Amino acid sequence: MQGILFAFLGGACITLQGVINTRISDTIGTWQAVSLTQFVGFLLALCIWVVKRDGHIAQIKKVKPLYLLGGGFGALIIFSEVTAIQHIGVTFAISILLISQLCMAFLIDIKGWFGLIKQKMKLPQFLGIAIMIVGVLILSYK
Repeated sequence: MQGILFAFLGGACITLQGVINTRISDTIGTWQAVSLTQFVGFLLALCIWVVKRDGHIAQIKKVKPLYLLGGGFGALIIFSEVTAIQHIGVTFAISILLISQLCMAFLIDIKGWFGLIKQKMKLPQFLGIAIMIVGVLILSYK
């Protein structure tokens, strides 16, 4: 249950962040909004880490360099989401974002990338994505 609650919270925060960043970018520019958001996120994470004190910073030496790209992906996510919202609106942008995210997750699971155990996907999983895509097409119909 805890995983479902955190997934719901994360999804809600992604949408709120996208809308807020779009408003910020209207005022100061998109890359400036990305930089500001990443910086504020860093400060919040740092404060939580200082209070919680879980893990050890010295362990960073054990992290594969490839995985350090996560922060860079964060910047690209924010930029892409803001730009999409500006062009096609919140609902359509987030819908496409979710489908893209799910398709990438499928690939990662099927291929076993990043050291994950390969998962077998069956017809119901593929039908689920197809239904989502049809839903977005219906949603975008004007």
